[in-house]
Amino acid sequence: MPETNTTSIKDVLAGMVDMSSNTLSPLNVIVTLLLACAIGLFIFFIYRKTFSGVMYSRNFGLSLVMITMITSLIILPITSNLTLSLGMVGALSIVRFRTAVKDAMDTMFMFWGIAVGICLGARFWAVAIIGSLGIGLLMVLLTMIKFRTALPYLLVLHFDSEASGSVRALLSKLPGHKLKSRTVRGNSVEMTVEMRLRAEEAGFVDKFLMIDGVYDASLISYQGDIIS
Repeated sequence: MPETNTTSIKDVLAGMVDMSSNTLSPLNVIVTLLLACAIGLFIFFIYRKTFSGVMYSRNFGLSLVMITMITSLIILPITSNLTLSLGMVGALSIVRFRTAVKDAMDTMFMFWGIAVGICLGARFWAVAIIGSLGIGLLMVLLTMIKFRTALPYLLVLHFDSEASGSVRALLSKLPGHKLKSRTVRGNSVEMTVEMRLRAEEAGFVDKFLMIDGVYDASLISYQGDIIS
């Protein structure tokens, strides 16, 4: 009995390998890569259109195209050969990527490109196309809607030490401000303050220049985390 069961299991596994060993046609590979390139460029366009960060990186946008194409290229042989898929899964499990992604939206775009690549490699072309069009349209609509919310900024002030009292009095009128750094060089003081302002409140910074002893005031868009 044990020998019969062992033989039957081997036969089943051999049959699975034979059934899953399907050759990929060059036309199928070309069409998949062309679709991946087209949808990857669409994701790149949406990323550039909806970008709202501080520093735009064109290299990251181009990497979205390559991520989509490379992922589809990986999935193509996995879906056509069971033995190859097991080996490739084992090989990919030891790969570690340590590049830090600072913006959560960048992570979303990377995941979007990977998801499209998986769908195209598995030959779910309609899912990839319709899903990308829907996500892209939603991203554009959300970007066009202007939410009247306070945005994070960094206020950098340079002033004489004798004007410290007036500067602190004016800062007290700003809700939710937080001192990030203070540097003193002789009678000169450099102060960096983290705050939240609406777009129409940005003119408040001009009031610091009316204080005697304030050399300059700079307001910088800030995408860091603010602990409330």
